[in-house]
Amino acid sequence: MTQQHTEPTTQAGQDLTTESGSRPPKSKRAHIISHTHWDREWYLPYEKHHMRLVQLVDSLLDQLDEGLDYKSFYLDGQTIIIEDYLQVRPEQKERLEKNIRNGRIIIGPWYILQDAFLTSGEANVRNMQVGHQDAKRYGTPSKIGYFPDTFGLVGQTPQLMLQSGIDNVFFGRGVKPTGFNNTVSDEGYESSFSELMWEGPDGSKVLGVLFANWYSNGNEVPVDEASARKFWETKLVDAEKYASTNELLYMNGCDHQPIQRDLPEAIRMAEQLYPDIEFVHSNFPDYLEALRGNAEHELSTVKGELRSQRTDGWGTLVNTASARVYLKQMNQLGQAMLEKVAEPLASYAYMLGRAYPHDQLTYAWKTLMQNHPHDSICGCSVDEVHREMVTRFDKSRHVAEALAEQSSSEIASMVDTSIFSSYGGDARPLITFNTTGWERSGVVQMELDAARRYFRDGYSLEEMALEMNEIDLFNRILVDEHGASVPCTVEDLGLQFGYDLPDDRFRQPYSCRRVRITFEAEKVPALGLKAYAWVRSEGISNEEVYDGQLSNGATLQHKERGMENVYLSVVIADNGSFSITDKQTGRTYHDLGIYEDVGDIGNEYMFKQPENEVARTTQDLVAEIRVIEDTAYRVSYEIVHHWEVPESADELLDREQRELIYYPYRKAQRSARMIPFKIRTVVSLSRSGKGIHMETTFNNQAKDHRVRALFPTDLKTAVHHADSMFEITTRDNIPAPEWQNPSNTQHQQSFVNVSEDQAGLVVANLGLNEYEVLQDGRNTIAVTLLRAVGELGDWGLFPTPEAQCLGEHSFQLEIIPHHGRTASADAYIEAYQFQVPWTRVQTEVHPGDLTPSHSLLAWEGEGLAFSSLKVNTDSGDLMLRWYNMTTEATTLRLAATPTSSLSWEAMYKSNVLEEEGETYEASQIEGASSVSFASKEWIMQTGACEIVTVGLRR
Repeated sequence: MTQQHTEPTTQAGQDLTTESGSRPPKSKRAHIISHTHWDREWYLPYEKHHMRLVQLVDSLLDQLDEGLDYKSFYLDGQTIIIEDYLQVRPEQKERLEKNIRNGRIIIGPWYILQDAFLTSGEANVRNMQVGHQDAKRYGTPSKIGYFPDTFGLVGQTPQLMLQSGIDNVFFGRGVKPTGFNNTVSDEGYESSFSELMWEGPDGSKVLGVLFANWYSNGNEVPVDEASARKFWETKLVDAEKYASTNELLYMNGCDHQPIQRDLPEAIRMAEQLYPDIEFVHSNFPDYLEALRGNAEHELSTVKGELRSQRTDGWGTLVNTASARVYLKQMNQLGQAMLEKVAEPLASYAYMLGRAYPHDQLTYAWKTLMQNHPHDSICGCSVDEVHREMVTRFDKSRHVAEALAEQSSSEIASMVDTSIFSSYGGDARPLITFNTTGWERSGVVQMELDAARRYFRDGYSLEEMALEMNEIDLFNRILVDEHGASVPCTVEDLGLQFGYDLPDDRFRQPYSCRRVRITFEAEKVPALGLKAYAWVRSEGISNEEVYDGQLSNGATLQHKERGMENVYLSVVIADNGSFSITDKQTGRTYHDLGIYEDVGDIGNEYMFKQPENEVARTTQDLVAEIRVIEDTAYRVSYEIVHHWEVPESADELLDREQRELIYYPYRKAQRSARMIPFKIRTVVSLSRSGKGIHMETTFNNQAKDHRVRALFPTDLKTAVHHADSMFEITTRDNIPAPEWQNPSNTQHQQSFVNVSEDQAGLVVANLGLNEYEVLQDGRNTIAVTLLRAVGELGDWGLFPTPEAQCLGEHSFQLEIIPHHGRTASADAYIEAYQFQVPWTRVQTEVHPGDLTPSHSLLAWEGEGLAFSSLKVNTDSGDLMLRWYNMTTEATTLRLAATPTSSLSWEAMYKSNVLEEEGETYEASQIEGASSVSFASKEWIMQTGACEIVTVGLRR
């Protein structure tokens, strides 16, 4: 902050001087910013909030029309409010736009106010992009980093802001200010004032403003003298306690707060009561300008994540990561299908000359992001809200699936599969797509039509059924593009109905004989494809072949209860837990996969275990164990626990909820009545697998409890690492001294990692966003599978019976040993690929321009994680993004193969808004590298922890 004073002006251009043209000396200035914090859905269903929103905006427009003394209004930083309002009041668009363009209604920069920890990095980027695009249709997006009610903030937020042209962050949670007169401290998570400098892991810095007295500290300012005097006596002291300057911030609004229409009169009353203080109906740009122009103190620098770690730990709201886990699982799949499948495949097809579905993808993203507000994705709303979320998740995913199917079919039609013509007319080619950023191997399963008969060909239903049922499925094998046999398992699905939806004619129904084929796809190129075919081979059956030779009983099963490949050895114990030996390091991890159950008398926001309760575990429970799959490419064991748990909390919990007892002070215990709780676990090891896949299923009929899977590491370390937004963040195992909560659960995205110098264990997940590293002497990673509670919590009693999550549930994890801190990148890649579904498509035997093993792009860069591939809406440029997982600079090398449709002429560095920056010249490739299939490449340096976006221009 500079020491030079700059006279502020409002965005609308009004002057803050007196009528005589000069400003009288004032001791302080009170900036009153009108706003409403608009949760689209929360303690009321969406449409009930929606109707109140229409009333609010109607009232706002009327107020602005009445005169200029009501200066401006901040529309909560999210453009979806405009979308929601105009859905009901389309005739008000011109009136609304007029006030936005003249600066009296300030909009953006976001589409929605998302939760930062439970939404992916790409979802946060799309949120910023869509918010800017929508705001520009009406005026200018505000450059305000607005996080009023977000449940903590990720460490890469400063970099995300600066790359969006925003140099500030306003937020309500995550930092504990110590008070006005305290000594400046740059350590830990405390700030001397409500204003601070926030530094991200890459060194990006923004000015942070904490709503230390919340974003409603200027709400409902009184007009009458007595009430106003009492109000300002308190509010002035409260703000001065934390402020670093005499520029005091007052937020005139709150959750779903109607506008204060008599605010101009209230301000005039305040001026009469306090003539030495300047009261201004202000806005964020003016406040920031005044704040920077009146710096009086050195500000604290806060680094990294803002997670309220220097508090007693009871109010961090981290347990929203485990409320209604089914929503998080649907979100993980929805995000992966858009950013890691549909967009890369659409980009691939675009590079081959197909149109890019910009509008459809934006629609899918918007639908998904409507589930990302903090009270939505966090699972802390009433049941009606979350029922509607399930529908939105399905809608968004269906769009992503439709686009992926279209793109993959278009690409497959251009792959040269004529190499399989030598196997005869009944060869059935299939294409496997790897849409991750790294070469990939893994088990793939798809349904394949062995034969079809279309209704249009005049067959009777009886004739089609007879012919399909007589098809011979024996003496067939799966081969790759070199003719090598690939071990597979084939399941006959019998007679099936299907249909095509051609672009140029009516739907085409058919009858078919369908099979389900399972095999291991090996070394499929990054952002590429590999062709296989199911072909006839006389005298050899599917499972007899291994690398082109008769298998002679090849198996990964090891002893009675073991599995082994070149990387790992696994042994299952009587209690159903398993040990993994990393054959590269010799380290063995014991007692993995034990389950823990405890009571939960908290709510959707917060976990609370009953006092003095001893956790139940499956440690001493004998499990049923049997082999359910034993092939050349994978072995799987089924582990069944017949367990019992208490049916619910006892009767006291209902009384404490009705009496609004704050959850840390509740005394309820668990019921003495036990009910069955059967857990089925399948653990699998594939031939090329570097981790153990674990799928857990159960039918939950118990209430008020939490279930976790435990993975002891026995590694000696005081810190661990977790995947977060564009960052592998480092966290302490032991919380700060202020922490009182017995639980220290934390957020994760794809995985958590505990490691020493020479050994480590990563536990990856699909949509399981809560974990804890236990202080049990073993540094056990505990991953929350389910948390069942019966109330919303927060400011009243809102029963949520559906948050008890009764019914069937399934959870997926991967346990990945690795070589330690300096060699964790391979484990991270495995964990990231675990997030992304394989794409498979059946095609015909035909010629094509693409080789059977193909990729249009290749890259290399040590420590870089690939994040996205898409096409810019305006320029048509190809946009790629990585982020540096390390604290060291690294080099990115990128090559793209020209096609008959597109040739890339230049590469430039961009930002998250996809604005063009520095251009890089291409160079001829010399020597062997992972990008040597192309004739030229681009090279650029990336900084530590940098989010790197590049564009390829035609």
